[in-house]
Amino acid sequence: MNQKYIKETANDVVHHLEYNAERPHLIIPEYGRHLQKLIDQATAINDKIERNKAANYIIQVMGSLNPHLRDVLDFQHKLWDQLFIMSDFKLDVDSPYPIPTREVINLKPDRLEYPQKNPKYRFYGNNIKYMIDVANSWDDGEMKNALIRVIANHMKKSFLSWNKDTVTDAVIFEHLFELSKGRINLVQSDEELINTNDLLRTNKKTSNKTNVQNNKTKIKTKKPFQRKNN
Repeated sequence: MNQKYIKETANDVVHHLEYNAERPHLIIPEYGRHLQKLIDQATAINDKIERNKAANYIIQVMGSLNPHLRDVLDFQHKLWDQLFIMSDFKLDVDSPYPIPTREVINLKPDRLEYPQKNPKYRFYGNNIKYMIDVANSWDDGEMKNALIRVIANHMKKSFLSWNKDTVTDAVIFEHLFELSKGRINLVQSDEELINTNDLLRTNKKTSNKTNVQNNKTKIKTKKPFQRKNN
């Protein structure tokens, strides 16, 4: 007589349980353990034709998790790279893209170098220092003098934008002399920059225009009033 139900003891049930601490490490946890097991099974297939079929099927499953990106070429390339990464670079299949290597994946980008770490006059910004360096590289002449005037006026405008106070041309010329390492000297010159009141008026117009645009954006995004029917 066949028994439809065989009673199991608690010890037998607990013996077959799997704990995460005992399971293999997931290389890309976002895809889950079931997909990782599929890749491990495909890696263990001896026949390369069947292994290629399994790999293409796995790519389809991975793409189904993001259906809106499934047909994008760059996204397909990313899926194949992730497939080889999750197989610990042990999967031997034919890929439509260059097969990545462990060295390339672990390669770290070079550290970015910032032009200035602690600039003395932060209100001028790094672009001013770049413009001064360009002016220093030019030969003397009308073009260089015109560029120096533009730099000095922009320095004065930047100074007033942040300090909200009047500033003399002599102060700007001293800062320009210091930032150019003494190569641009207007301290003793008769050069006159744009009037402070004109610059303050320009800065105020720019500030008001920005505030108006921000207010218009807030009004457009504000939800219309809806009357509730009692």
